[in-house]
Amino acid sequence: MKVLIIRFSSIGDIVLTTPVVRCLKQQLPDAEVHYLTKASFRSIVAHNPYIDKLHYLEDDLNIVISRLKKEHFDYVIDLHHNLRTLRVKRALKVQSYSFPKLNVQKWLLTNLKLDVMPDKSIVERYMQTVKPLGVRNDGRGLDYFIPESANLKNTDIPMSHWAGYVGCVIGGSMNTKKLPVGKWKEFAANTQYPIILLGGPEDREDGNRIAEHDRIKIYNACGKFNLNESAWLVKNARVVVSNDTGLMHVAAAYKKPVISLWGNTSPEMGMFPYYGSNNLKSSYEPLSVIMENKLLKCHPCSKIGYNKCPKGHFNCMNNLNMNELAEKVNFFWKNSQPLKSN
Repeated sequence: MKVLIIRFSSIGDIVLTTPVVRCLKQQLPDAEVHYLTKASFRSIVAHNPYIDKLHYLEDDLNIVISRLKKEHFDYVIDLHHNLRTLRVKRALKVQSYSFPKLNVQKWLLTNLKLDVMPDKSIVERYMQTVKPLGVRNDGRGLDYFIPESANLKNTDIPMSHWAGYVGCVIGGSMNTKKLPVGKWKEFAANTQYPIILLGGPEDREDGNRIAEHDRIKIYNACGKFNLNESAWLVKNARVVVSNDTGLMHVAAAYKKPVISLWGNTSPEMGMFPYYGSNNLKSSYEPLSVIMENKLLKCHPCSKIGYNKCPKGHFNCMNNLNMNELAEKVNFFWKNSQPLKSN
């Protein structure tokens, strides 16, 4: 049996598909598992031992489709479900299964504040696609595999952070998913622990502004390390504080305590930190704390995000309590293990 799994983007979404990959490969050992994603996300899947062959979309989907036709797949598992994946499925002409995106339910939540979303992770919806093949969720959560070349040493971070640090993921795909710089500064002033700021090159300037508070306690790693090296820093953090972004899911894959910060998006859409069986209401995960301004009448206002708050006040983030955040970090810190020496 040869199976093609499709998820083009992005970091967090691809990480959230890993239970499907693992369960499919382990429960159907004779299956040959292929994975199609964008070339820019190569590093996320390149070292996954449950994937037999990878296919990458560069620019021309027709070229990819031509190559895929030569593989003679038996099934396509569509975990993206958009027009491009429709083209792939039509071209391959084999049995396919697509996950339910629940766009109507998301529209009701963001526009009418009517929550009819199922109380479960998007992972559970992804798993529905392989149920017809006899594959079930094994409850082990997410996977993330770091190549040995990406393993950092203590000397790659300041000595002041060798005994442990809080990983703070300050980046985000949209501005309304990012805790403002001033709020990060407030949190830094309220916590006694060393901090490593994580993000891409585009977050470097914000990181410098946050680090101005205390350049000994706060190390700005934004843009200094590639994705897998940043994942290593997440893996070795005592606690992770994160916006709704990809490294939040990497942290969950490593079973780290995660305090997630939600702006204009909402965990009710199913993208909250997932550890294997947890949801938001009936199956609470003790390693996950969600900080969300649910009392705002305008929240949530988007399933993706905006460059700026449509209302102009951005109270979904500005009203988050940084004293409360510091207290939650303190609790997890006291119940976690320090960074091991290399």
